[in-house]
Amino acid sequence: MKYEDEFMADTFWKRPVTLVRGKGTKVWDSTGKEYIDCGCGYGVALLGHCHPRVVDAIRRQTEKILTCHGSFYNDAREECLSKLAKIKPEGTDKVFLSNTGAETVETAIKLCRKYTKKRGIVAMVNGYHGKTMGALSLTWASKYREPFMPLLSDVKFAPYGKAEKLEGAIDDNTGAVFVEPIQGEGGINVPPHDYLRQVREICDNKGLIMVLDEVQSGFGRTGKIWAHQHFGIKPDILCSSKALGGGMPIGATFARADIMDSLRRGEHSNTFGGNPLACAACTGAIDAILEDGLVENAAKMGEFIKKRFGELDTKMIREVRGLGLMIGIDMRFEIMDIILEALEKGVIVLESGKTVVRLLPPLTITEQEAEKVFQVVSDSIRTVEKKRTAGA
Repeated sequence: MKYEDEFMADTFWKRPVTLVRGKGTKVWDSTGKEYIDCGCGYGVALLGHCHPRVVDAIRRQTEKILTCHGSFYNDAREECLSKLAKIKPEGTDKVFLSNTGAETVETAIKLCRKYTKKRGIVAMVNGYHGKTMGALSLTWASKYREPFMPLLSDVKFAPYGKAEKLEGAIDDNTGAVFVEPIQGEGGINVPPHDYLRQVREICDNKGLIMVLDEVQSGFGRTGKIWAHQHFGIKPDILCSSKALGGGMPIGATFARADIMDSLRRGEHSNTFGGNPLACAACTGAIDAILEDGLVENAAKMGEFIKKRFGELDTKMIREVRGLGLMIGIDMRFEIMDIILEALEKGVIVLESGKTVVRLLPPLTITEQEAEKVFQVVSDSIRTVEKKRTAGA
């Protein structure tokens, strides 16, 4: 911990644990203590840690070539693209490869500006799209935005889930609407079922690009390959990353062909995007998603976990919400003590804002493991509730 505390930039809230190993749904710390990981690196380890398909793909690739710039063809990239074509969002035709979720959003912003020749963007209240300057411009929380103003101009925010309010934010300079099918950092907010269809209709009627940020909600987490499939719509652009590489960094911005083709050579590129190692990992991850029944398990285990928490006898929970294994437990008080209590009891959970306990377990989780997660988190809620009552 010495160098992380003294030499590394102090920009993360550190849990008092050093993780040294992971396998499947579990991780172990430097003392040998075992945890069920329902954080998964904020959604990255969707397949679990060190999934055999991904590890084998990486091992084979390390013996061949690690880096190959996009100015050359590469066999690992070709295979990865062939797999991505199988899961591409309906309505999209081409993809740009990068490294992170924020990069996929930056790509989408540039595509929208180039294609529409308009600067205006409408994003959503409580939305989160990343912390690079462009992505940050579309991120709602003032605590992230204000220290770095001015950001991109001509960005407006509309209330999430209220299509009628969106129309009021659109003007002649608006070229695109950015929206998460399920808001992750904003509180695991699931919109009314007709909302995304209404947004799609507004974009069609006004000639706007509809960009879906599925960096957290995509790749099987919600019980479908893409979360927007629950709502019966098609995006013009979709941003994906986090889990896409099975633990390795890779990002993919999918777009309609006419939108992607608006970029000329040299106008948007990168050094590591589409590198062979990340592409090999992505290929292994897609094989696991398509062949191992993980998407179906996400739907099944998500319903099990939500049902168990919905049965919990406490007035401290406002709501249990989410789709698949993207679950939020909205509490009536701030939840950092719950996170630390659960950590002490052997389960890693996340925050989503100040009052929502976020569960992003691997899609490989079993019913027995899901039951243990419920028992530990519910016990942690009761423990914190008793402490709060005693201190009142």
